[in-house]
Amino acid sequence: MPISQARVPTAEASRYLKQLCRHWSHKFPVEATEAAGRVPFGEDRVCTFEAEADALVMQVATPDPAALTRLENVVSDHLLRFAFRENLGEITWSRAA
Repeated sequence: MPISQARVPTAEASRYLKQLCRHWSHKFPVEATEAAGRVPFGEDRVCTFEAEADALVMQVATPDPAALTRLENVVSDHLLRFAFRENLGEITWSRAA
């Protein structure tokens, strides 16, 4: 399954992780702690979050490469909206083989 990952430098990683997971918990069976989160967007689409001291690490996976791009954009857009007070810059995703 194609996987993509982004590491976003921020001191507020845990806060953003919780905010993103809480946002999607109304539609999906989300799992979240202070340090990690998992959002199953569907049977074959998932996003995981890991809060580090200086960054939020996000990983998305889905079997369809076009859907992977859409999922990257959805997650990035939501993070940027929630982090409007902080300039996170451009979020760069790296594809894993």
